[in-house]
Amino acid sequence: MKKIILFVLMLNIIQTYAQEKLLINSYNRNTTLLDGNWNYIVDPYENGYYNYRYEAFDTQKSPSKNAYFLNSKPSSPSDLVEYDFDASETIHVPGDWNTQKENLFYYEGTVWYKKSFNYLKTKSTNRVFVYFGAINYESHVYLNGEKLGTNIGGFTPFNFEITDLLKEKDNFLVVKVDNKRKKEGVPTLNTDWWNYGGITRSVELIETSSNFIQDYFIQLDPTDKNKIKGFVSLNGVEIANKKIQLSIPQLKINKELSTDENGTIQFEITNKKTNYWSPENPFLYDVVLKTQDEEIKDQIGFRSIKTKDRFILLNDEKIFLKGISIHEESPFRQGRGNTLEDAKQLLEWAKEMGCNFVRLAHYPHNEHMVRLADKMGILVWEENPVYWTIQWENEDTFKNAENQLTTVINRDKNRASVIIWSMANETPSSDARNIFLTKLATKTRTLDPTRLISAALEQSSFEGSATVKTIHDPFANVVDILSFNQYIGWYEGLPERSKEITWKIDINKPVIISEFGAGAKKGLHGEKTTRWTEEFQEYLYEETLKMIDQIDQLQGISPWILVDFRSPRRPLPEIQDGWNRKGLISDDGQKKKAFFVLQNYYNNKN
Repeated sequence: MKKIILFVLMLNIIQTYAQEKLLINSYNRNTTLLDGNWNYIVDPYENGYYNYRYEAFDTQKSPSKNAYFLNSKPSSPSDLVEYDFDASETIHVPGDWNTQKENLFYYEGTVWYKKSFNYLKTKSTNRVFVYFGAINYESHVYLNGEKLGTNIGGFTPFNFEITDLLKEKDNFLVVKVDNKRKKEGVPTLNTDWWNYGGITRSVELIETSSNFIQDYFIQLDPTDKNKIKGFVSLNGVEIANKKIQLSIPQLKINKELSTDENGTIQFEITNKKTNYWSPENPFLYDVVLKTQDEEIKDQIGFRSIKTKDRFILLNDEKIFLKGISIHEESPFRQGRGNTLEDAKQLLEWAKEMGCNFVRLAHYPHNEHMVRLADKMGILVWEENPVYWTIQWENEDTFKNAENQLTTVINRDKNRASVIIWSMANETPSSDARNIFLTKLATKTRTLDPTRLISAALEQSSFEGSATVKTIHDPFANVVDILSFNQYIGWYEGLPERSKEITWKIDINKPVIISEFGAGAKKGLHGEKTTRWTEEFQEYLYEETLKMIDQIDQLQGISPWILVDFRSPRRPLPEIQDGWNRKGLISDDGQKKKAFFVLQNYYNNKN
């Protein structure tokens, strides 16, 4: 019966993704980068989008020349055009405007971007898409004066087809970017990280054949490690009954598949010689999908992940997740992280600490992170930006959260490193919240039955006890892994309070402590009970690790956090100065004393 249910879920994956327009695996397609210097105009009153009656230009049949997306030029010396992209300053894409432009450091609002380019297709019948890795937060995209569409959400990719609008010369791509926080947004108004604005990840032109491979999902059967199964879907006009060759040379798999009337193939291949991916053995198979028109390559690891009672099983073997939480910030540029080098530095620090696991908080990180994690053998928790208190009863808010979650699952579903989808972080329990998160969890299980579901919950007192802690949250019954944040010794007393605490958790599921920690200014020293010193942070880690080791179900931790990160909520002069100082590494890359406490713990942890 279980196998039947899972097979139905895999069919649901096919149906769901067939409706999606995101091109997966941009890494290995025919791409042209549009990164580099873009012209920009700061527009706090949105003069380039609305007329003086506050009517949107892009909804009008004959918009004014002062609609910025038209990139208008005066036709005569007497012609009135009140902007000029080409005479405006430039800014680097990908990147945030906050750290690139001093006058925009605290700016939240609208900035217009423009990029001019030429493009000659390699074949006249080919199709071209513009692909954005992420734009924070709401973006309106125009090519050659025509609107392509709108995207909401600051951390997930999206693309538009531009085949019919593209010219060989003098194309201009205009993007309206608005990073204003909104109460109905996901995340909402209040967060503990910096609201970096801009086109924060790469922009690419992706050229495909007229009928092309849109999507695929190739993983182990979650019920049988000897089977590789999944789907491939095509996009185009002539996609029915098409042949697709699936090859995995190292496994001597070379299978010809044929699409159904919808251009989709579902397949199952028996194989008993799989080299299973793990942190100790991050083996990736070369996978090739080939049609008569194109060839797509990928590197995919095959592994199983599941829970049994209080244990997490990777490839049917028990594993303890030695983790750390990470924000997507560049370790040295001190802005939004977006390069391969940024990702490499963060993950190398995690490996140096002894980690086999990272929690990518509190939103989907760039694709470099998960692809490098695949290669480096680091397990990954990915998180939807449902953070603190959002509008639980707002249907549009739910659709926003659902769309961002769906997109990151779509993007990363072939990455072996990703083992946990997190629904939310530190959300207060209520009936509306519980319904909201349960719907997200149900959607996730429909999209991807091969991974685990969790959320960063909060600890509470057991029956009012001052010293006995528990988890009392209805959503704990929905997740596969019981994860929670706790800050005993920092927000609750001093580090020695940990000695008084016991835990009573009756739910028979694996437990991950998704956050604990303390702030420390690198180079500030003093008594171990003096806040903000490295000694205080060191002491808290020592006592907390002793405390949580008492939890029978404990199967992993991801302390808060690898590196100090920017936050407007942290203004304490000479200590925070706009930084959350809970990092084990400072904002300029120096390790604090607690780094070595955690490193020693992991080195001695089985």
